[in-house]
Amino acid sequence: MSKKVLVFAEGREGRLRNVSLEALSVAKLVAEGGEIAATVFGTQSSQFVDILAHHGADKVYVLDHSSLDQYLIEIYKEAFMQVVNEFKPDVILIGHTANGRDFAPKIAQALEVGMISDCTAVDLVDGKIVFTRPIYAGKAFVKKVSKDDIILATIRPNNISMGEPDSSRTAEMIELSYTPSESSLRVQIKDVLRKASKGVDLTEANIVISGGRGTKSKEGFEKLYELAELLNAAVGASRSACDEGYADYSLQVGQTGKVVTPDLYIALGISGAIQHLAGMSNSKIIVAVNKDPEAPIFQVADYGIVGDLFEVLPMLVEEVKKLKSESA
Repeated sequence: MSKKVLVFAEGREGRLRNVSLEALSVAKLVAEGGEIAATVFGTQSSQFVDILAHHGADKVYVLDHSSLDQYLIEIYKEAFMQVVNEFKPDVILIGHTANGRDFAPKIAQALEVGMISDCTAVDLVDGKIVFTRPIYAGKAFVKKVSKDDIILATIRPNNISMGEPDSSRTAEMIELSYTPSESSLRVQIKDVLRKASKGVDLTEANIVISGGRGTKSKEGFEKLYELAELLNAAVGASRSACDEGYADYSLQVGQTGKVVTPDLYIALGISGAIQHLAGMSNSKIIVAVNKDPEAPIFQVADYGIVGDLFEVLPMLVEEVKKLKSESA
């Protein structure tokens, strides 16, 4: 039975988050030939219409208002509910990003429906949409089916292929007028100060190189960036590396940090505490380097190197440089 599916397309710093396109891939599956809409907020939103169309959107609701350029929960909730009331979806999909984790429960509350969060796979079984999500810090998975009139789920980034774009597709752009209500303006953003970050976004990277307490110092941790630059990878850190001051907490991977699922995860000097494994154990290939042959990280690693990371890392760098020069 065909369904109307609405995807919240999240933009950031002039580009769409990849998970928005991954959610559109899910939308094409669950719509079963029904209508797919996406909505995007902010003064740069109209530039995303074509790419959303290429990935499956039939309609794109654009709310071009400066108040939506920065995420504020009350404003976003109010604007999104305006789209929901206009489109009347059967299914709503939101990326499980930092904003999505905050935003989706508010939408569930407003609609008085349940929410299935952090989904890593979506299937159709006997006409029902079955969502798979991790539980017990990623040690097990559960399959969920919603019985609500409107199904609401968040999609974990980098787990579901966004598919190939179809540049021949077009979408109807629908511009909705939006003005924040007084009640939604209880908080206002006056200025945004961002920490300078190096390299690729951690949550969307195909390759992540993480360092732990074994990096021994801030200077030791900095050595990861040379390999990361060569591989166009993001840099992550364990909780202990952040606690020791070797890395900023914005790089923390784990149960209380960011969850990453790259194609390749390289763990350098990380013992593999369960809290860290919860944030990276679903990576497609895991490579671990640790001096302790009994380190728990080796239990989840596809490849392990027992050795001092300060001896192994330079060899990895030289080998990557050699391979890149040969392929040039």
